[in-house]
Amino acid sequence: MSDSHDRKPFAVGTMIGVNPPLAQARFLTRMARLGKLDSLLAPDHLISVFPRAAWDTDFTPQAKAIRSPDEQFDFAPLLAHLASGAGRVQLGVGVTDPHRRHPVLLAQTFNTLAHMTKAPPILGIGSGEHENLDPYGFTWDHPVSRLEEALQILRTALRAEDPITFSGRYYRIDSAPMDLKPPPSRVPQIWIGAHGPRMLALTGRYADGWYPWESQTPAEYETRLRQVHAAARTAGRDPATIVPAQMITMLTARTPAGLHRILRSPAVRYLALFAPATIWSRVGAKHPFGEAFRGLIDLMPHRLTKSEVREATAAVTDEVLHEWLLIGTPREILARLHDLADAGLRHAIIFPSSALVSTADAAYGYGTVLWLANQLRRPCPH
Repeated sequence: MSDSHDRKPFAVGTMIGVNPPLAQARFLTRMARLGKLDSLLAPDHLISVFPRAAWDTDFTPQAKAIRSPDEQFDFAPLLAHLASGAGRVQLGVGVTDPHRRHPVLLAQTFNTLAHMTKAPPILGIGSGEHENLDPYGFTWDHPVSRLEEALQILRTALRAEDPITFSGRYYRIDSAPMDLKPPPSRVPQIWIGAHGPRMLALTGRYADGWYPWESQTPAEYETRLRQVHAAARTAGRDPATIVPAQMITMLTARTPAGLHRILRSPAVRYLALFAPATIWSRVGAKHPFGEAFRGLIDLMPHRLTKSEVREATAAVTDEVLHEWLLIGTPREILARLHDLADAGLRHAIIFPSSALVSTADAAYGYGTVLWLANQLRRPCPH
């Protein structure tokens, strides 16, 4: 990579859960503000990524407080509620899709949110997942082509001065007013959850941020970021205006023994099932859902039985977990984030998944996020 990114600041955010009780989201928002985190993103799910059939205290202690993992707040009113207490923390969704939410309605939602926040809200968007679409009858055809049309509409609608007209394959808009404007300093940012070549090209053409959620090595991150930048240049855009972000699923503890204990948790081992079969094959393992399984995009957790969850997690090896997640003591995590920063990463959304194990592990995990944010804002030692 060019060393031009070395002078840019490094930002750190985290994720908030969207399950009741609401007090948890309020607490994390206060933590983010007082800890001077840069962002706080909420997922957009109708169904949890965790299986309802296996949701009990043997699977995770979180089952004591959360009756069902499929109790999911809608992100839009949740972020609006949290906005008054967020200060300069960027609030956003990571990510929604254009199948359940029409791009004009997304533009209205985020232009509205921009009036409530003190920083530009983040509109994370991707091409969709089976679990949020199939059970509810949403059309999921040509997802990348549909997303491209949605992005064209979004970029217009977020800044529209005149009525919008659009005639495409999936959307038609006829001289429609979009007079709600965000404050000039808080125009919503479009971040795209992209991994494959077509999605990376869309990111370069239309996005304000690149937000992959799948685990990547520094070399993979650098290669894909170059694809984003190349697409931006082809579209006549300045690549430097695109925020290189990454969702980081982190497992951390003070000692290797603590990490070993965390890795034995059923809920933690279940996280490996989110990985595509190609990730498993790197370490000589076979994904229990088949060689063609694409990971979270194909997962239908609410259809899994308890015995199926047990059988699938029994196939998870420590090697798969280490290949898929960012695992280590805080200083080991910091070193790996420095490597990603060298590859171009500039905004890490770090989710401490050890929160699935115990309240104490959750506190240590979020404390580590705050420590990492402080460390990553300092000049890199190398």
